[in-house]
Amino acid sequence: MSKSLFFITTLILSLNASAKIKVIYGEDNRRDVYEASNPMFVKLSKSTAAMIPNSKLIEFNSEQVSIQGETLEEFGICSHEKFSSQLTSANCSGFLVSKTKLVTAGHCIQRDFDCSSNSWVFDYKVDFETQSEMIVDKSNVYRCKKIIAQELDSSSKSDYAVIELEREVLDRSALSFRTSGKVKKNDELVVIGHPSGLPTKIADGANVRDVNDVYLTANLDTYGGNSGSAVFNASTGIVEGILVRGETDYVFNSELGCRESNVLANDAGDGEEVTLITIVKGLDPVKPPKPEPSEEVEEEVPAPKPPKPDRRLSWLERLLRSIFG
Repeated sequence: MSKSLFFITTLILSLNASAKIKVIYGEDNRRDVYEASNPMFVKLSKSTAAMIPNSKLIEFNSEQVSIQGETLEEFGICSHEKFSSQLTSANCSGFLVSKTKLVTAGHCIQRDFDCSSNSWVFDYKVDFETQSEMIVDKSNVYRCKKIIAQELDSSSKSDYAVIELEREVLDRSALSFRTSGKVKKNDELVVIGHPSGLPTKIADGANVRDVNDVYLTANLDTYGGNSGSAVFNASTGIVEGILVRGETDYVFNSELGCRESNVLANDAGDGEEVTLITIVKGLDPVKPPKPEPSEEVEEEVPAPKPPKPDRRLSWLERLLRSIFG
C-alpha cells in the first residue's frame, strides 16, 4: 500500500469513527509548548497525554523509548503546512484527572482491545524547531489497565471515556475540572492536545459559541488526533470539556497534489464540539478544600477592676476627725 493510499484510508477510518473532525478558524493559533508565552498553559500541558499504539514505542535504552511514525508531509500534507516535518504518532489525546485516571473521547477507547493495544505518553513534545527524533523516558509511558466508564451516543452526542492507568502518576498534577454549572457564551478557551497526531500543541484564541446540556461549540483550531483533548477555560485553567467533533481537517489542493488545512473565518462553519466535563461519569468526587487553620487568638487578660470609691463618712465620724485629727 502506498503512503498516499495509506493516508487516505486512515483519514476515512478516522472520519467514520469520529464524524467530522476539526479545522482552522481565522488565524492558526497552534503553538509548540516551547513557544507558549503563558506559563499556566505550559503547566497544564504537562498533565496532557498522547494515545500512541504500542507498536510505535521502540525501546531506545534501559530508561527511554523512541517514538516512531511518519511525518505530516509523508502522510500527504503539503510541505508548506505548519509542522509538516514533525511526526504524527498519536491517535488521540487525553488528560489526567487523578493519580490513576485519565479522560479521553469515547470514540478513542471503545473496547478492551483499544485499552490494551495503546499506551498513554506524557511529554510527547518537541523542545526546539528542528527536532526530528522523539525520545521519551519510560517513566512517562503508561499502559491502560481498564475502562472505567465509556459513552458514545449518536442521539445525545455524548462522547467520553474514563480509563484507569496501570500505575500512579506521581510527577505531575491532576487537572482541576468543572463540577457544576456551565461555561458562558463568549468565554475564552484553550485546547491542548495532539492535532493530526503531532507532538503537543497549545491553541488558544478561541471562544464559546454556544452551549447546551451535553456539549459546547467553539472556534477551536483542532484536527483529528485532538479528539480527547482537554478544553480549558483560558482565564481559570479549569477543564470545561473534551474535544470530540468538528469540521473537516484538510482539503485537497489539486495544483500541488497535496492536502492543506481547511481554513474558515472565525465565525464560520458549525464549530468544534466539546463534551462537557460535568456529564462525565466515573470521575472521583472532588473533595472540598480543607479549611484553613484558624489563627490562634491570644487569651484576653481581664482589665483590672476599678478601685471601689471611698465609703462616705457619717456625720459622727466627720465630727470625731475634726476634733482629734
